[in-house]
Amino acid sequence: MPIEWKLFADLAERTGDKHVTVDAAAGDTVGDALDALLAEHAELEGRVLDEEGDDLRSQINVLRNGTNVREEEGLETELEEGDELALFPPVSGG
Repeated sequence: MPIEWKLFADLAERTGDKHVTVDAAAGDTVGDALDALLAEHAELEGRVLDEEGDDLRSQINVLRNGTNVREEEGLETELEEGDELALFPPVSGG
């Protein structure tokens, strides 16, 4: 099933697109969809993952259908048909 990522701010600039679709299967997790996104767009890896490369940077937010996955099961949150994922970098106001 296709899963669409919405990318914001410099993340969209790095990929050249605000919408990226990746393939996911039933039972896949948000982490699996993130792995698929990073496999296609390695330029995001250093911006999104921590120094060890195995977890999200603390200031990066991943939303599934508008809800931060940290409020669910994090990257282990299971995907469902029609889910929409969003990746937000830190935002600063001024």
